[in-house]
Parts: sequence; C-alpha cells; structure tokens
Amino acid sequence: MTADPNVDMRDAARTALACLDLTSLNDADTAADIDALCRRAQTSHGPVAAVCVWARFVAQARAALPPAIKVAAVANFPGGALDLQHALADVAEIAQAGGDEVDVVLPWRALLAGQVIEVAEFLSEVRFASRPLTLKVIIESGELATAERIAEATRLALAAGADFVKTSTGKTKIGATPAAAATMLKEIAASGLSAAGFKASGGVRSVADAAGYIAQTEAVLGAAALNPQRLRFGASGLLTDIESVLSGAESVATTSAY
Repeated sequence: MTADPNVDMRDAARTALACLDLTSLNDADTAADIDALCRRAQTSHGPVAAVCVWARFVAQARAALPPAIKVAAVANFPGGALDLQHALADVAEIAQAGGDEVDVVLPWRALLAGQVIEVAEFLSEVRFASRPLTLKVIIESGELATAERIAEATRLALAAGADFVKTSTGKTKIGATPAAAATMLKEIAASGLSAAGFKASGGVRSVADAAGYIAQTEAVLGAAALNPQRLRFGASGLLTDIESVLSGAESVATTSAY
C-alpha cells in the first residue's frame, strides 16, 4: 500500500525520529560498530530516543551518549526460551553496566504450548528484577500469528508491569504488521494503564511505515501518546529514510507495509 496522501511525511519523520530506538543486534557487532551507532544517534535533525544493543555493549554506549539518549539492551534474546535464570542474568548485566531500558523476549513458544502460568511468572520475575529500568516485552507477534494469541501475550506483559509491549525481535520471518499493532494497541487501551506504550519493531524501514503506526497509535491511544514515553520504533535502517525526508528529499525506502 502507498502512504496516505493526507499524512504530512515530515511531521511523521519528526515523530519517528524522536521515538526511534536505533538498533544494532548483529552477532558480529564490534566496539567500532557501537561507536558508529552512537554517533549516528545524534543527528543534525535531533537525537533518537534510544540506542538498542547487546548487553555487552551497554557501558560503552552509555559513555558515548548524552543522558537524553537512553541505552536499551536485550534479554532472553532472540530465542525467547522459558529460561528465567538466563533472562535474569541478562537483566543484571544491563543494569550493572548503566543501561536504562531492557527489551526482553516473552517465552512465546511456551505460551503456544499452553504454559500460561509459567510465562506470567517469568514476566513478573523479570519485571521485579529490572526495576527501575524501563521494561519492553517483545511478544514475537509474527510467530504467535493469531489475534487471540497476540492479545493474550499483550495482556500477560501488561499484567506483569511492562512499560511497553513490542512486536518482534526482528529475527523472525514476520516482524511488525498493522494487524498485530491493532490488536496490541486495543489491549493497551483496554488495560486502563495510561502510561503503557507500544513499540513497532521488525521490518519498519520507511517513514510511510512509521506514519501508519503513528496514525494507529493516535487513533487508539490519543495524540498524547505520540512521544517516546508511549511510542517507539525499533529499527536500524529507518533512520536513513527519516533523514532523507527531513532533508526535503524523497523517501529512499523501497518497501512499506502501508
């Protein structure tokens, strides 16, 4: 689909930039890669919300960035096993290194197998261990597949105290989709948790994509949610398109879900 012609792409790009978790989670990431990521996070159009890296790079990223840019790192990633000790070790490493945010993978295979109580307990333990850091729970919506499962995972994350519910690790075939976003946003609104947020991650590469998720978020949670406290985008390539649009050029992205 093409972008809505009534949407101001520059406004969408500005919102996307302010809400962007600039991400590098490649297996072969090096210290030089993280230095480059942190430099890139401080654009001529303004800073991103956060950088998202492996736990082993948290201290380096925190030292390289101003306090206004948060440092996020992943836990139980990318597999999402029902392995509480592994997840808690990741959380402890992130916190001790000075991280601000934890993106943890919900044990989605366990959820599909009917282990609802075990998944709920896992999330509660991670929430307790991660306070006072911001906690984003990755539900891997593309693997859960159905609206019912996506809704269930979202409810479990929110009930455990997640600050954000996030679509995907970006490591599976299906990442963020408008349909998954609609289900997740509906559950966030129904929860009554006025501070809970949504993060679209996995395949978000264009300002047109971001504009679609921004519109969905505004329609369900209101315009007051269009800020980095309630809305995030997890991406590595989206920034290139944001900068192109904000520079007055055409979008350089070749794919869009919208």
